Amino acid sequence: MTASSPAVAAPQRYLETQIRWHSLEIAFWLAALLPFVVTPNYLQLASQIAITALFALSLDLILGYAGIVSLGHAAYFGFGSYTAGLIAKHGWGEPLTGLLIAAAAAGLLGYATSFIIARFRHLALIMITLGLGLLLAEAANSASWLTGGADGLQGVRMWKLFGIFEFDLYGYVGYSYSLVVLFLTFLVARRLINSPFGLALRGIRENAVRMPAIGAPSPAHVRKIYTIAAVMAGIAGALLAQTTETVSLETLSFQRSADVLVILILGGAGRLYGGIIGTIIYMVARDQFSGTTPQYWYFWIGALLVAVVIFLPNGILGGLARLTARWRGRA
Repeated sequence: MTASSPAVAAPQRYLETQIRWHSLEIAFWLAALLPFVVTPNYLQLASQIAITALFALSLDLILGYAGIVSLGHAAYFGFGSYTAGLIAKHGWGEPLTGLLIAAAAAGLLGYATSFIIARFRHLALIMITLGLGLLLAEAANSASWLTGGADGLQGVRMWKLFGIFEFDLYGYVGYSYSLVVLFLTFLVARRLINSPFGLALRGIRENAVRMPAIGAPSPAHVRKIYTIAAVMAGIAGALLAQTTETVSLETLSFQRSADVLVILILGGAGRLYGGIIGTIIYMVARDQFSGTTPQYWYFWIGALLVAVVIFLPNGILGGLARLTARWRGRA
């Protein structure tokens, strides 16, 4: 079969179409600059949204595209956060090198655990990821001499970004820094997904047993994407430590893993913008609900989640895509 045959050309045309930037994408990223002008008092929240969106994007790579369900993904987020925090605490507060070291540390942890992850599927995989997350959280709690235990890691001091921009209380530098890192990481994820490797991941999600028959070794691909997702989660955790100058056990908690899973369900798993849209909705809703009913804000989050699952089972972006397809069909 030649490269010019229709069977080969069709996937190539599909990937070329997906790689092209659309006007809505450009408008979305331009709109991400609006908080500097429209809501300057909420830049700290915007920074948290950007960091959580990056964390959700990392989970989407393994859940939405490779079908790896994880209830312990916060292990890599927290590991990156503690790595960046410990480096800054012990005298090296340069943000960019700290970010790279944290990414490498989380990636090594992800690569080491990927050999276990690649061997299991479904319920066993859920239990293993949950167990790994709980083990790391308890290890951090026990090593209070290193992590600070339940009191959190104290004494994190960051240097100025590029030696010029200081992390301020208003969040201008923090949001700018987090948004740029999110965008650059998104570009990597976008190129990765819209490639032959990304197509292989979709095939593994649908049927991992048959993929080796067409030259896509499932365990090797799972290990690669799991390591990449761990690196991205570690970057998100490092951003949190650097912008807040504190690290707590909550970064490793099951609650954080569950929250990011809820975010993906809201936005739509298997869609690059699903995690970002889900994060915006979840974080803004949480901020508003906790302000009006501090004791019962989880009730409203639960009601929102139930409504989305019932009426939009593929998430908000999935529902919008279905409505758009119907409208085009009628047109």
